[in-house]
Amino acid sequence: MTDRPTGEPAAGRAGYLAAAAAFAVCMAGTTLPTPLYGLYQDQIGFSELTVTVVFAIYAFGVIGVLLLVGNASDTVGRRPVLLCGLAFAAASAVTFLAEQGLRGLPLLFLGRLLSGLSAGLFTGTATAYVLELAPPGRRARAGFVATAANMGGLGCGPLLSGVLAQYAPGPLVLPYVVHLALLAASFAVTWFLPETVPAARPLRSARPRRPTLAPEVRGVFVPAAVAAFAGFSLLGVFTSVSPTFVTKDLGIHNHAIVGLVVFAAFSASTLGQLLVPRLGTARAVPLGCLVLICGLGLLAVSLATATLAPLVLSAVVGGAGQGLGLRGAVGEIAAAAPAEHRGGALSALFVVAYFGISIPVIGVGLLSGPLGLAHAGLVFTACMGVLAAVSGGYLLRRARA
Repeated sequence: MTDRPTGEPAAGRAGYLAAAAAFAVCMAGTTLPTPLYGLYQDQIGFSELTVTVVFAIYAFGVIGVLLLVGNASDTVGRRPVLLCGLAFAAASAVTFLAEQGLRGLPLLFLGRLLSGLSAGLFTGTATAYVLELAPPGRRARAGFVATAANMGGLGCGPLLSGVLAQYAPGPLVLPYVVHLALLAASFAVTWFLPETVPAARPLRSARPRRPTLAPEVRGVFVPAAVAAFAGFSLLGVFTSVSPTFVTKDLGIHNHAIVGLVVFAAFSASTLGQLLVPRLGTARAVPLGCLVLICGLGLLAVSLATATLAPLVLSAVVGGAGQGLGLRGAVGEIAAAAPAEHRGGALSALFVVAYFGISIPVIGVGLLSGPLGLAHAGLVFTACMGVLAAVSGGYLLRRARA
């Protein structure tokens, strides 16, 4: 193994897989409360709009971090940023545990904000770190491992909390205790991984800087980012308001089923990413938009008929489309970005993606009052379907040109 200052550590297979595991654990915490929102609603008492605001605070935390220090890891190194992200994730879990004693919305808001800060530090940085730790012969596979860790972690969070909430004692306590244990193990693993940034400066030298795009990246960034926005908007609906729809409109009160539906969306995203090497990143993004439109159509059927089967199919099909688009976007941008700007470029991509998670979700929450949740969801599916169609058409024309 070369020494750390060179920025080219031969971490081997175990190194990048260990970094990906820490990535997954951190991201699992961001969706851990998803099946539990109904319990918090019963305990505290708040509307569907409040649920979407609680969820969106997380997204705004992610966006704030990405805008202010999205490329900090290009200067201070990947490891210090990831260790800070794990610390914020642990603080979020502790805040949710404290909520059981005080029982109020402020702690839910704070817990989600801290969770957003952890995700903001991890998304672009951990993706770049996994790519850089991988041996040269495994760089293509590492791209899948990074995005699969992201989506897989997001999917495992609601599955874990849903199963524990349904079948174990302490439904609003045990999921966070388990996550704290996983975070402690991830912190220890990350601490011993090598640094990949040459001449990394001390953490105290970091200054707030917005993510910047090198000239080489700008040509591929816009179409990739638009596709990411549309895909993440669908996942945002599944992780924020689908538990309420399943419980109140479908009459299903099993927390494990709620978690399983959300897990299906993120698992399908991971599987969709497996197809990208065969298709190529340039074709994967517009195809992902097409598959995403099919998923939105199935979601509309479920909302209109109040049936579970189309909702599950929507999670699988829409998640696969999102996965195609995400891995294609990450691959295009990572390949185009110089190494010294890769973290910032990927962070900028996730800024746009997390706007997709937050803004449409708040729109659904606002419309759910006058229209009802199902009709608000139908408006969402129509808007996102149009956006995905425009994006896919533009990308196809660009590819032909």
